[in-house]
Amino acid sequence: MNEYLTRALEITDKAQAIPLAHFRRGLDILHKADQSPVTEADQATERFIREALQAAFPEHGIIGEEYDQKRTESALSWIIDPIDGTRAFISGMPLFGMLLGLLEHGAPRLGVVRMPGLGEVYSGDGARAEMNGAALKTAATTDLGAAMLYINEADKILRDAPETFARLNGAARDRRFAYDCYPHMLLAAGHVDACVDFDLKPYDFLPLVPVVEGAGGVITDWRGAPLTLASDGRVAAAATPALHRQLLALLR
Repeated sequence: MNEYLTRALEITDKAQAIPLAHFRRGLDILHKADQSPVTEADQATERFIREALQAAFPEHGIIGEEYDQKRTESALSWIIDPIDGTRAFISGMPLFGMLLGLLEHGAPRLGVVRMPGLGEVYSGDGARAEMNGAALKTAATTDLGAAMLYINEADKILRDAPETFARLNGAARDRRFAYDCYPHMLLAAGHVDACVDFDLKPYDFLPLVPVVEGAGGVITDWRGAPLTLASDGRVAAAATPALHRQLLALLR
């Protein structure tokens, strides 16, 4: 796994030059069937990562956001989100990420989260996590009433689950509304205590799992089940098991 993680860091380090070359420079924006935006930078970044993975690990599967899956019958598969937070990217906000994860029989084993606009890279294997080479550790918070809670995709939660939104909006010591991968990395780094997410795809959340868990946190679906390719896109992450249990009780 160390070899795979080293190569993933190398590939994403080279790949980040692509979105940075387009960032705040004007973009041709298309919209998919679900009205989510996509740019040439998204597609070119994923092509670069795919080609590098195929050259390094031709026997591995590849699952990506922008192109068809390949060799998914393989025991090991890479999962790619070339630009996590395309809306942030196209609006000039530097909080877009680049996600690359390695799955073993569908379970997340390694994760890399690059923040090209910030010069930060997070990585983890479920037992250890780092940011720019320094070890990460989640906070020790065990009481939701004393927690900093990030609510991702709050507009969608309000639309589709208003009662849940009301409970979340009345919980914790402090709350922030946000999007995309960065709040989960702030949790891994000990700055945020809990994060709720909603309506995600597997490439949005599976690369996060080894980083959050490697830093000592807990990340599952809203029922407390492990995150997999079949998960429904609702994610609950917390710094400690005790805090995670309180968060799940709130979501139920």
